[in-house]
Amino acid sequence: GQITIPGGLSQVRTVAAGDQFSLALRKDGTVAAWGRNNWDQTKVPDGLAGVKAISAGYHHSIALLENGRVVAWGDNDDGQTDVPAGLEQVTSVSAGGLHSLALKANGEVVAWGNNDWGQASVPHGLTNVTMIAAGDEHSLALKSDGTVVGWGLNFYCQ
Repeated sequence: GQITIPGGLSQVRTVAAGDQFSLALRKDGTVAAWGRNNWDQTKVPDGLAGVKAISAGYHHSIALLENGRVVAWGDNDDGQTDVPAGLEQVTSVSAGGLHSLALKANGEVVAWGNNDWGQASVPHGLTNVTMIAAGDEHSLALKSDGTVVGWGLNFYCQ
């Protein structure tokens, strides 16, 4: 069946889905969240505005601000919401199961959080990245030459 969307939710630019919770980025740069809230993953930080992108992990949420900075909230048992100090000039974010990724304007990937399978250990020398994606226990980067680099759990050749 369908899930219940909060009443009055409108002017939405994009959405993200985590484990039993959802996020919506409104056109005015504010974020709405609903669903399971056992780790405060739907407790949007007070005053959060100027958001240009969102991503939802297993039990955590990430917002990319218009100024290129990152805000994260929710489960932090593995450091997935501990945004690295000084992280700036970010162009995209991706929340994985228990880790997080950020892509900087210079094509550099920054990762933090759970690293049990190497999913937060960005390969040495990885440059010229144009897109990132965080899976449950693995990470992907698309390079400007069209090649893809993956790292992390590889039990199923993911």
